[in-house]
Amino acid sequence: MTEAALEINEGERFSFGGNWKRFLTTLDDQRIAEAMLSLQQMLEVQDLKGKQFLDIGSGSGLFSLAARRLGAHVESFDYDTQSVACTNYLRDRYFANDPHWTVKQGSVLDKDFMGSLEKADIVYSWGVLHHTGAMWEALENVTPLVKPDGKLFIAIYNDQGGKSRRWHHIKKAYNKYAFMRPLLLTYGLFSAWTLACIKDFMNGKPFKTWLSYKQDRGMSPWYDVVDWIGGYPFEVATPDALFEFYKARGFTLTKIVTRQGYGCNEFVFAKNDLRTI
Repeated sequence: MTEAALEINEGERFSFGGNWKRFLTTLDDQRIAEAMLSLQQMLEVQDLKGKQFLDIGSGSGLFSLAARRLGAHVESFDYDTQSVACTNYLRDRYFANDPHWTVKQGSVLDKDFMGSLEKADIVYSWGVLHHTGAMWEALENVTPLVKPDGKLFIAIYNDQGGKSRRWHHIKKAYNKYAFMRPLLLTYGLFSAWTLACIKDFMNGKPFKTWLSYKQDRGMSPWYDVVDWIGGYPFEVATPDALFEFYKARGFTLTKIVTRQGYGCNEFVFAKNDLRTI
């Protein structure tokens, strides 16, 4: 049994791969197209032809697939073996025997493993590094893998102060005590969706926001709720803290999307080429 599986069995880690496996039953061409569009918009490109794309914490494999369809040479890895299996499934389904998409199992906290990876033009890690149990170490470990003048695209949970601390306890309980999961999922569903559903009904468009959710990066509202409630380990950071962290390491912020409540702030950083400074 892998270390990740042991942590899941002991209630110390959420089964991210199990949730992604269920998400893949909903995958269709529209979700793939939305994932591709989100990369194009955030990276401000039309395609990724000739670019090396490193997907750290590939999860379902959707964004590795999106990057490959945009022309990138892709290297994907995940700590969770079920997530690795999901990514392998998408590669085999859409790019069978493709030499330009490799999938591995590994940890962003393993410096030897990280040192074995090829540097990339785009290093991508959306909603992953805050689930490692050592977020700041993980944020540090990704920096050497970005080529000079390359880009780092990350998304990290927004720091809400006391609210984030309460969510930490909820997530910990979800993973530790299986009997509490239905109650906590119900709580999470109502917390995330009650206001949006009320607004939709008042506007005469019942469930419009829920039904159109996959237009946001191709994601699923239900599986995102499960991921949110169960996602543990769990850490957070303010936009300012991340900006200062990467500024000190030779990165320039080129694009940011922030959230007012819970959810992930998105950042694209460009790595300065010290040879030209």
